Amino acid sequence: MLTVLAFIVAIALLIAVHEYGHYRVAVACGVRVLRFSIGFGKPLLRWQSKTSGTEFVLALFPLGGFVKMLDEREAPVAPAERHLAFNTQSLGRRSAIVAAGPAANLLLAVLLYSVVNWTGVQVPAAILAPPQAESMASQSGLVGGERVVRAALDGEAETEVRSFEDLRWQLTRGALEGRDVRLWVQAEKTSSEREFLLRLSTLDSHEVDARMFQKMGVVGPLTRPVMGDIMPDSAAAQAGLRAGDEVTQVDGKPILDGQGLRVLIRQSVVNGKAPTQVWTLLRDGQRLQLNVTPRVVQENGQAIGRIGAYVGAPPEQVLVRYGALDGSWQALVKTWDVSVLTLKMMGRMLIGEASIKNISGPLTIADYAGKSAGMGLTQYLIFLALISVSLGVLNLLPVPVLDGGHLMYYLWEGVTGRPVSDAWMERMQQGGIAILMLMMAVALFNDVSRLFG
Repeated sequence: MLTVLAFIVAIALLIAVHEYGHYRVAVACGVRVLRFSIGFGKPLLRWQSKTSGTEFVLALFPLGGFVKMLDEREAPVAPAERHLAFNTQSLGRRSAIVAAGPAANLLLAVLLYSVVNWTGVQVPAAILAPPQAESMASQSGLVGGERVVRAALDGEAETEVRSFEDLRWQLTRGALEGRDVRLWVQAEKTSSEREFLLRLSTLDSHEVDARMFQKMGVVGPLTRPVMGDIMPDSAAAQAGLRAGDEVTQVDGKPILDGQGLRVLIRQSVVNGKAPTQVWTLLRDGQRLQLNVTPRVVQENGQAIGRIGAYVGAPPEQVLVRYGALDGSWQALVKTWDVSVLTLKMMGRMLIGEASIKNISGPLTIADYAGKSAGMGLTQYLIFLALISVSLGVLNLLPVPVLDGGHLMYYLWEGVTGRPVSDAWMERMQQGGIAILMLMMAVALFNDVSRLFG
């Protein structure tokens, strides 16, 4: 229920802001707006402004919206109202009205990021978990437990890393742009810094996907290998494990973090059986050993080990908060960076340098909406800001039927001095619809593959 509600609120809000951008600028330019609709289908709410005559509608399906303006191309216009029609406005005014929708989404993202920056957010600290063998982090000399304090893409100045999300952002940029990333880290219990280089320029361009962090060796922040809740009658309960136990070794192998312990448990199955493991742990300051035998379960057709307990303590948290001006500037920079990165990813997918599996549709968006809402208001605002940026950038693409397509027509008109002919307009609109239908089909296929694959 939370997922559905969070998704509907998110989509309705972002569409309302987008259409309000068109509406507000149209009114400012002297264009008469006939209808402002959020959603399609049967109207649920309907009211009419007594001053402007605009009809405001909230419809049944909130997966879109529109602003209908007085326009001679759609219906006859009385001579006395011709100056109020959209098509009679100057090229600059028509362009401003069309661009106002995407601009409103980008401005909303800046506002949402600003609110998050001003109020502050508790996020995992940039403390590295032990990297997987053969990963870039491992090859660079990182062993886990290091706190990243600064990072820099090749050719750029160093920037402060305040959280693990800051680190992931720098690594994402480096991977997408094919640039190496330098990290300055502090080892545990020391203040001296060391510099490490992650050669992200060696990543295959098709590897820039959801698994790229595994190849980098930076999957998540460090989590202490502490036992959480223990399920009754589970392998953990039968072995005598208790909540709060900190695991230091398994069969003599040092355990440095919760993720490593989870992987060890999952991979404990050999020939369909999970052998008994000797766990060394600390309990109330005392060292002891327990024999733990994971149970074999099937997951997606693969036999894995499970002990029936929550493994790993939550990562160390830090409060990231900015002042009024700095928070607003950081929000503006974040919106710009996400917009540029989105365009670069779209460009890479267009020329085949990135997988089209990165395209997400309504099912994935709904899933993330529910998860972020469940994590609290701050995470939900961050989710809304990200989707708002994506919506703004998508609508600026030069694809017919999108706002960017109309701006493309106006660019032609500005250069040649004449509008696009009706015949060409019809052909391009049909092509634009075909492109959007193809994108929607790919997104839906990816959604189904992610959620039910």
